[in-house]
Amino acid sequence: MLPKLTFWFEFASTYSALSAARIKALATESGVDIVWRPFLLGPIFKSQGWDTSPFNIYAAKGRYMWRDLERRSLALGLSPFRRPTEFPQNGLLAARLALLGLRDGWGELFILAVYRRQFGDGLPIAQPEDLASILADLGLEPSLCFESIKTNQQIKDELRQNTEDAQSLGIFGAPSFTTDDNELFWGDDRLEAALDWAVAHPA
Repeated sequence: MLPKLTFWFEFASTYSALSAARIKALATESGVDIVWRPFLLGPIFKSQGWDTSPFNIYAAKGRYMWRDLERRSLALGLSPFRRPTEFPQNGLLAARLALLGLRDGWGELFILAVYRRQFGDGLPIAQPEDLASILADLGLEPSLCFESIKTNQQIKDELRQNTEDAQSLGIFGAPSFTTDDNELFWGDDRLEAALDWAVAHPA
């Protein structure tokens, strides 16, 4: 069995977009199996007394983050980074669709497309009409997907459980990575270190 690394990501998270774009290639090179787990940062931020992203609360930190993302996207050879008009966006619908897709085999492609739309094109992702074209491009019937996540209590429960599990692990931001021996790494710039640890400390 390959060592595993769990990738905790939030669709509103800017740096999660960078990790999502490069984690598969790095994991393949390292011989690590990636477990994709979307969760919601809102409840975690609320527990810290925040009602929005810390990048909005601390203006200097926010200015640095936006410029840093532009630089990192360029350095990593990713698509040009574009700031969406609204930040942070509500990623609830996208997260539920991602869970459906991860179960049915199209989740990773959907996740990457949502991040490209949000941080590559600077477009919204919160409403069904924002995500319908992504689903259609994947050869799916959007109305069936939306109906599935609306009526499937298991999907709703899984996202809630992911968020509760993240909190119990001490996760306070995204992206975060956890290994088989419960080491926690936070931030896109710790992805390589997390992969190295997963290889060196298999379960």
